[in-house]
Amino acid sequence: MTHRISAWLLKRLGWSIQGQIPATGRYIIIVGPHTSNWDFPIGILAQWALGMNANFIGKHQLFRWPLGWFFRALGGFPVNRGKQNNLVNTAIELFASQENFILALAPEGTRKPVNRWKTGFYHIAKQARVPIYCAGLDFKSKTVIIRAPLVPGNDMASDMNTILDFFRAIPGKYPQPVPRYSG
Repeated sequence: MTHRISAWLLKRLGWSIQGQIPATGRYIIIVGPHTSNWDFPIGILAQWALGMNANFIGKHQLFRWPLGWFFRALGGFPVNRGKQNNLVNTAIELFASQENFILALAPEGTRKPVNRWKTGFYHIAKQARVPIYCAGLDFKSKTVIIRAPLVPGNDMASDMNTILDFFRAIPGKYPQPVPRYSG
């Protein structure tokens, strides 16, 4: 039911989805460019339209009263970005302990322009031996564009630049330059 309502609502908002992604399994999906508060509701609707039930990590302030219960119900895990949390190991353990686990992340870590993306998603995928899907929120064409999965290899710089090149072609709500990976 959620699947059909979400697909209908996305369509009514003028959005479409290009590409495929499994509804279940073990993988990371990185979503970007993250430039607007609209990214989250569009991303949630898209995942439900695709039949997915992804988990996500969000800043701990989102999980306070009055909406904390709501973000947890959507699959959210709070993280205090001001503390060392060892999120990579925690996420690897979650992948190891569950047959179906999807983790959605915004690698910019903020809606503001950044000089460097966070690379924790890459380290999680490599150590958990799961693929990375990229989902671009193209606000110009109102399309969620899903890239074929990337399995992390032995050349992180090459893999990261492949990922960043994908997102360079996607105009966010407020377009910002996507940085190069410098290692």
